[in-house]
Amino acid sequence: MDQTKVKQISAAIDAKGMRFAIVVSRFNALVTKELLGGALDSIERHGGSPADQTIVWVPGGFEIPYAVQALLKKGGFDGVIALGCVMKGSTSHNEHIAAEVTKGLASLGMEYGIPVSFGVLTPDTLEQALERAGLKMGNKGSEAALAAIEMIGVMRAIESS
Repeated sequence: MDQTKVKQISAAIDAKGMRFAIVVSRFNALVTKELLGGALDSIERHGGSPADQTIVWVPGGFEIPYAVQALLKKGGFDGVIALGCVMKGSTSHNEHIAAEVTKGLASLGMEYGIPVSFGVLTPDTLEQALERAGLKMGNKGSEAALAAIEMIGVMRAIESS
């Protein structure tokens, strides 16, 4: 099949006029502050205004979905970016927290029809976390922001097609 003849929907990564709520876990703040910096930088680099962004700090990863739900109920945001770091410890506690955060965020995005971007790291070590927060492997906060920007554009393109 010739793909050039098939209708395609996509979006540019342009954050101009977009309002984001960014929910950030205070737990592992050494890492999450870097994720936040990456997200804010990407939004601004792609045309978003810092004045249109709202940062919400929560105690830990487990509380992220609860705050996201409250923001989605309140409304007024084009998308939500969730940032956290649930690091492996000596027990399986991290696996349970990470699974619940992931499920909670996915279901909230679907329920409210607003893009909820996942920027929650689940590393084994602090070194891995810092690598993913901008030291070696890019910044996952930045990647989450870019995904949110693109998904808002895609959703708008779907609605207008």
